[in-house]
Amino acid sequence: MKEEAPDGFDLGDLDAKEKMVRDGFWAKIRRAAGSIDFAREAVAAWYCATDPATPLRVKAILIGALAYFILPTDVIPDVIVGLGFTDDAAVFWAAWKAVSGHIDERHRSKAAAALDGDNAQDPDVIEK
Repeated sequence: MKEEAPDGFDLGDLDAKEKMVRDGFWAKIRRAAGSIDFAREAVAAWYCATDPATPLRVKAILIGALAYFILPTDVIPDVIVGLGFTDDAAVFWAAWKAVSGHIDERHRSKAAAALDGDNAQDPDVIEK
């Protein structure tokens, strides 16, 4: 059964947004992981956002924050040393605070495995 958005809350095409994030997230996280303090949390957020058990509202918040992270143009360009990821971090932390109760140990351990190179399976698959 597909979860519906609450009245007055337009998610747009969440599937298209998730595909956009899926297409760019892993490449960006590989490039930026050493430059950002929130890499592990971003990957855990990705696993939560793609977990079928995650509520639609939570998925939408996380996909939106991760989409901002991967966009090539944002308020502060990522290439500015020391400042480039501050806007990404602010957007991400606001989303994280709103939904962190849904990011569980499965998501965190998958993130650790993916970032530590121990994840031999498809990084988008979450085990139940």
